[in-house]
Amino acid sequence: MAECRLVEEFPVRKTPAANRAPKMIDTPKPTVDLPSDSSLRLSIPGRVSLKLKSIAKRVLPQGWVEEIRQIRSFSKNERPLYLRVRFLDRIKQRRRGPRQLTKPVRSLLFVCFGNIMRSPMCEALMNRALAEVRHATIRVLSAGSNAIPGRPAHPWAIEAARELGISLENHRARPLSAELLNDADIVFVMDYKNRVQLLMRYPEMDRKVMMLSAYAGSDHRCAEIRDPYYEDLEATRRCYEILRVCICNLAADLLTTSNESILAAKKC
Repeated sequence: MAECRLVEEFPVRKTPAANRAPKMIDTPKPTVDLPSDSSLRLSIPGRVSLKLKSIAKRVLPQGWVEEIRQIRSFSKNERPLYLRVRFLDRIKQRRRGPRQLTKPVRSLLFVCFGNIMRSPMCEALMNRALAEVRHATIRVLSAGSNAIPGRPAHPWAIEAARELGISLENHRARPLSAELLNDADIVFVMDYKNRVQLLMRYPEMDRKVMMLSAYAGSDHRCAEIRDPYYEDLEATRRCYEILRVCICNLAADLLTTSNESILAAKKC
């Protein structure tokens, strides 16, 4: 009876529904995609590399920065060859006088990337120069290390050549081949990219290959004759003026070496 009275005296109070605390519902927490350890390891060197590049641009001479860019433009397999030919060219430039050729030449080959801008202009300029000389029997051809067979000259090339009295309208691109290289006494390339690609494919041609820029003279001191393909018509005109000077100086050297009459500068 005592237990019953205790229950009656202290009844259990029921909390109204409105005052009850809301039930906690387990909702999925939003997930955040954190970078993995490997991506963090990759991003840190990337940031360091960008910082070093920024510092190098401010501290190093512009010539050094350009040289670093040039080296990085070659594949890992090509870089040792590029560095070797650059080093040897520096040595040759110090030893050479105004004359470049040491023996008579009967066949020339000009090589650029696509054989649609620089090398066809060299071929045309040299043929015009030799046409002014009696008994000159030097064979001149051009080719491209990455040429598409039959491709016409670039419109900028046609326009710039026309201004110098040369027609490239009938020119068609010719790919570089072992036969062309074997038939040539000397091979002139426009830039180090042409030279390295050629020697990677045909290392036995090393002694035949020269940079045409060696004939640029004091007015156009340059290690390479840059490709105007990615620039504009004005850049093509500047390129062709350098080519004109190179071919004029080369023609004089060729004809002197071959004991022919020297070509007048106004005919170049």
